[in-house]
Amino acid sequence: MDAAPREREVPAGGVALMPDGLTAFAARVAAARRAETSLDLQYYIWRGDLTGGLLAREVLGVAERGVRVRLLLDDMYAVGAERVLAALDTHGRIEVRLFNATRWRRFGPPGLLLEMLFGGWHLNRRMHNKAWIVDGRLAIQGGRNIGDEYFDTSGAFNFRDLDLAISGEGAGQVQAAFDRYWNHPLSAPLRRISRVAYRRRAARRLMRRLDAAARAPAARPFFDRLDADPAVGRILADDPDARFVPVAPTEIEVVADPPAKAKGRARAGEGVAHAVLAALRSARREALIISPYFVPGPAGAALLAGMAQAGVRVSVVTNSLAATDVVAVHGGYARYREGLLAAGITLHEMKPTRDEGASVFGSRGASLHTKALVLDGERGFVGSFNLDPRSVALNTEMGTFVRNDEVARQLREEHARLASPLRSWRVTRAGPGRLLWTAQVDGTLRVLAREPEASRIRRVLARLVRLLPVESQL
Repeated sequence: MDAAPREREVPAGGVALMPDGLTAFAARVAAARRAETSLDLQYYIWRGDLTGGLLAREVLGVAERGVRVRLLLDDMYAVGAERVLAALDTHGRIEVRLFNATRWRRFGPPGLLLEMLFGGWHLNRRMHNKAWIVDGRLAIQGGRNIGDEYFDTSGAFNFRDLDLAISGEGAGQVQAAFDRYWNHPLSAPLRRISRVAYRRRAARRLMRRLDAAARAPAARPFFDRLDADPAVGRILADDPDARFVPVAPTEIEVVADPPAKAKGRARAGEGVAHAVLAALRSARREALIISPYFVPGPAGAALLAGMAQAGVRVSVVTNSLAATDVVAVHGGYARYREGLLAAGITLHEMKPTRDEGASVFGSRGASLHTKALVLDGERGFVGSFNLDPRSVALNTEMGTFVRNDEVARQLREEHARLASPLRSWRVTRAGPGRLLWTAQVDGTLRVLAREPEASRIRRVLARLVRLLPVESQL
């Protein structure tokens, strides 16, 4: 008699990729509305625009239901926004902390600059982590900050970005990373350092203002997406339609820099940079890289060149000079471009236009902001980490490795989508000092001999950066 068939083992939890801005917004709303005990939020930037206000409204709504909310923001972009943060902090179930805070807050952004000029160079080190954590059982992390341009809402300019949602036991790793930051001495309670007066009923007045913004026509597309995509609303449930790829917790590895990195005290051999470089060294067949700010440095360039020369297919998608929002970074990257091409590495530079359609408000341009890797078609990484000196040495970062063929396939498709001639220029080397850019423009394959679509001022600035000793700050 044959043995009874073994029941298929289902991993406890899984992951889901979210490249679409509206879906990423809806997932955060749906997750917050399912919170029962805690909502922990960690961000580099939280803007006071439409999406920032709508998500702040959800945070207040969660607290009103009795859920504990902890909001940890980097102080760089919190300077000047303290009235709203103080209003949130007056709620009995919301606590706001700022990471690596400036002491000269009473002077606003000029105070930040002055403090740096008078010896506060520790303020050059920022918390770049991003995480949205519900009940320690669901975490959304990746490259997105909170603001219109991260959710396809800006009418002028948006970022192409990517989130990784983690459900089940794997989300506990993100929770543990958040707790390390929250409890670190660099995370200062807003009440202790703010110069803004705390006012009674400030949270209620803020809620009324945010409610009015949520009723405005501009907010409707976001809640329409939530209603039209019910799978997003079931992201905490054991629902096969929730678009999560089942992944065992042992195949999920969340890596985060220690908070002490912001004081220059991280030990060698730990943190995100070490983990990413070790993962790249492990590649045997293929390494696909998506990095909007790509400045590999001498050691990184040598590593990638050695991989390519050993037979590993190395392909990079980054921003073109016309698309980048930081021209100086492109100048740093351009130093290495010809050498990487000579070593056999494939380079794609994303265009600034949105060929696949407009954003909610008809944006005319977009810049790459996704940070991801795919290694040998079996292991993927999504996080806040750029392959540049600032992510390696200055900012704190975080990200998640997932060992799963389906997740790797989806990331590989995202790399291919971004690298396609419709969206990116393929850079090639015609000879020493001669580069060519090839892409599809208006249905025709075009080949250019200089930086495509970039203004003269951008070309001059990028060239100037190549001559200056500023690479460590890029």
